[in-house]
Amino acid sequence: MEAQNKPFTQTGQASFYADKFEGRKTANGEIYYHIRKTAAHPDLPFGSVVKVTRLDNNKFVVVRINDRGPFVANRIIDLSKSAAEELGFVDQGLARVKIELIASTDELPGKDAEKETPEKSGYYKVNAQKTSPTGYGVQIGSFRANENLLQSAEHLQTKYHKPVYVEIAEADGQKLFRVIVGGFPTRNEARKFNAVLAKDFPDCFVVTFKE
Repeated sequence: MEAQNKPFTQTGQASFYADKFEGRKTANGEIYYHIRKTAAHPDLPFGSVVKVTRLDNNKFVVVRINDRGPFVANRIIDLSKSAAEELGFVDQGLARVKIELIASTDELPGKDAEKETPEKSGYYKVNAQKTSPTGYGVQIGSFRANENLLQSAEHLQTKYHKPVYVEIAEADGQKLFRVIVGGFPTRNEARKFNAVLAKDFPDCFVVTFKE
């Protein structure tokens, strides 16, 4: 599935992973852990970030797609147990939710993508004002579509209590949107925070803000 060019939303029933899946491999090869904010969706690209809102109480959680499913009629997403706990439906088993695609990629770029030399780039704060951060941050992903990307950054800022930047860059004629959390004066501080973020975003890594 190609990166989305139009906002993607979906409404239906959400379920969550049973305890027997703890430690098993997901469809993209990662190991499933209850504590990580991940989810299974039938066809959204791996690495997609989605906001899931429970419709009867307006609680929401942001999760990353790393698995396929659920394979049950009328269910649209299977959440990790910790994500279901944030929405408050572990006891009920199911909840009616709305899914909003925040960002998607054909796949999260690997090391080769990081070797690209941007032709043009710039960092933007959550309020979309251009800024010039210094020091180090932790990049959670490079996305090729910007659906609700600033909204996603706002959610991350609220959760982790760190500044969040979106770097808009061009590489090989394609526009990339890199989401970077934190502004740390030393690489060591950034590495410590990287360990925290890795629980939800195992592909995250430390970057140096370009002058």
